[in-house]
Amino acid sequence: MQNIDKRILRFIHKHHVLTLATSVNQEPYCANMFYAYLESENVFVFTSEEKTRHIHDVLQNNKIAGSIVYETKIVGLIRGLQFQGTMFEPDKKLLQAAKRAYLFRFPYAVLSNSPLWVIRPTFLKYTDNRLGFGKKIIVTL
Repeated sequence: MQNIDKRILRFIHKHHVLTLATSVNQEPYCANMFYAYLESENVFVFTSEEKTRHIHDVLQNNKIAGSIVYETKIVGLIRGLQFQGTMFEPDKKLLQAAKRAYLFRFPYAVLSNSPLWVIRPTFLKYTDNRLGFGKKIIVTL
């Protein structure tokens, strides 16, 4: 795995909600979800029922986009991550690590029977105005 800038990793680990964007037949859709990030595998992990629109979409087209934002009215503090990648159900090997990471971050999820899903980003664009107005760090994986 290519090294991801530590500022991006800190930002990912500091937050817990991402917005997922899917598209099927040129019909876009987005959903918000709690996530854990498994740095060793470079995947976002979350739970979601198969009956949801975003899972229905991903089963037809697993190419996704997403974002994580720091919400503020102070322009000089704006930060956010936009990404592209693929989304899929983890195989048995990845499932164990993904489950541990998700339950560590959200212990109450042990009560849920929802399946785990992962997003493996292939492109990251991190904007951090603290580094200069509109300063971006771009990583292609």
